[in-house]
Amino acid sequence: METCDVLIVGGGPAGSSCAKRLTAAGKDVIVLDKSQFPRDKVCAGWITPAVAEALAIDLDDYRKGRVCQDIRAFYTGVMQGPYLHHQYDHTVSYGIRRCEFDHYLLLRSGARLKLNEPLKHLQHTDDVWIINNSIRASMLVGAGGHFCPVARFLGANVGRSERSVAAQEIEFEMTPQQAANCPVKADTPELFFYPDLSGYGWLFRKGNFLNIGVGREDTGKISQSALDFVALFKQQSKIPGDAPEKLKGHAYLLYGHAFRKLVDDGVMLIGDAAGLAYTESGEGIRPAVESGLMAAEVILDADGDYCERNLQSYLDNIATRFGVKQTQDGWFPAQIKRALAKQVLTSRFLSRRILLDRFFLHSKEPPLPFNRAGIAPCHRG
Repeated sequence: METCDVLIVGGGPAGSSCAKRLTAAGKDVIVLDKSQFPRDKVCAGWITPAVAEALAIDLDDYRKGRVCQDIRAFYTGVMQGPYLHHQYDHTVSYGIRRCEFDHYLLLRSGARLKLNEPLKHLQHTDDVWIINNSIRASMLVGAGGHFCPVARFLGANVGRSERSVAAQEIEFEMTPQQAANCPVKADTPELFFYPDLSGYGWLFRKGNFLNIGVGREDTGKISQSALDFVALFKQQSKIPGDAPEKLKGHAYLLYGHAFRKLVDDGVMLIGDAAGLAYTESGEGIRPAVESGLMAAEVILDADGDYCERNLQSYLDNIATRFGVKQTQDGWFPAQIKRALAKQVLTSRFLSRRILLDRFFLHSKEPPLPFNRAGIAPCHRG
């Protein structure tokens, strides 16, 4: 039977970020994932400069053979309504393809990889985890996304009592003719919100790749919403008429609505497994990366004694970084949704300052500060 210090279930940005921090500190880490990488991952796919900095990504190196689209502008508006153009004088984000980005992070993590191997059996006895009857680990990290089996082990009632977001998306490489005729600019994602603020759709071009998607909290409407969205923008010639019509679905939890148990003896949840996507935008890559790094620091500080008490600081760090949870309704804080939704979506100033800078880009929130004692105090702006 193989042994390791830490076994991480899930090789996405949360799992690979955690693994890299741990292996750099000398821990023996195994990453277990049900998929073979590179793998197709449904996601709009952009990262902010703060994510690149937290991960110490050399963007010049990353661009070699991979998509890394500078984003310097956005269109925002109401579905089937007028929209606003927001131009920045610098790069505020980078468009990436998740199949490339996740594979890149995983390969450089330094962990031992067990790919194309789903978690089938999990047992915890005498402070040791037995995984698939073949691996022994002192510490277990659940990073397997919304349906993570480790989250289920900790009692998550996946798909039943949880209030999730459903999304349907597709990303495809356009033909030369499609690319030439596509009016969506490569550096300008387009975001279109539903009037009731139950979600939004997007058109996001990355070079010759086009990403189309819709996400909504009222999950029963997602299939028809996706069909209507594609039909609307095909009619407007923003989407090629012969583009693929079948979108792929996935689900995730928003931070303000997620109440999973994140820590127990010898186990932690990170990323979408923990339900950390930003409540206001649904974006999950930055919370995934930051939670993976925070978890790694707490594991290192525990120094081999992984009782729940020694892992509790992870919960404090999550609350410090992402805010204390409050009752919120929808993709925006309740007070804005009730009183200011229309003004935010129709005002150029408010859309840029609140919708984009605060909710989507988190531009006032610096990269995650670390020391071996944990994260430095920080406050959401």
